[in-house]
Amino acid sequence: MHIAIIMDGNGRWALRKRLPRTFGHRAGADAVNKVVEAAARRRIGTLTLYAFSQANWQRPTAEVSGLFALFKRHLQTQTSRCIEQSIRLNVIGRRDRLSPDLVALIESSERATAHGTGMRLRIAVDYSAQHSLIEVCRRARPGADLDRSRFLERLAEVDHSTSSTPEVDLLIRTGGEQRLSDFLLWECAYSELHFVDCLWPDFTARDLDEALAEYASRHRTFGALESHG
Repeated sequence: MHIAIIMDGNGRWALRKRLPRTFGHRAGADAVNKVVEAAARRRIGTLTLYAFSQANWQRPTAEVSGLFALFKRHLQTQTSRCIEQSIRLNVIGRRDRLSPDLVALIESSERATAHGTGMRLRIAVDYSAQHSLIEVCRRARPGADLDRSRFLERLAEVDHSTSSTPEVDLLIRTGGEQRLSDFLLWECAYSELHFVDCLWPDFTARDLDEALAEYASRHRTFGALESHG
């Protein structure tokens, strides 16, 4: 099973508590650790987290710098935990706009966890699904026989995905908003959508279980007629 999460609401969580937005991002990082462990215990095959979108570059420079500093610390402290739990880590998205030291750290974490046989954890950083789809088309040779399988291979290359990824079964978004925000548009073509009002730092393993229970209650036909036989 592939679960994707749009982790929305860190800043609002902090503002409601009359704290700087950076406190919200730190609380959000703590929530990431808890949810990753919960998903691994529930034997989720792939978990993709939307950490930093292409649009997030428009935020104040100080906030962006703080987010990347937090991400660096997260990689430094959590890579060993991923190894212990046999979790394979992969950062997807553009890397040409990231600092060289961050790119080196990402590549180091990916190599260190490459032999993990448990859950695959993907973190989307400087990610835009529209950019990825356009880039696949741009790189395609004129007249190339680009079938669905080959397209997915090219998409994985563009996103720096370590291997082709199954389509998303369940997309969860916290924070009360009900949109995809340029996240995994191809992979979410047939995903079930689950929107919750709680802000990301307040999202718990119990909320994950509720999302999974709702997903299990839905009947999926993928456009076919229901079988009554």
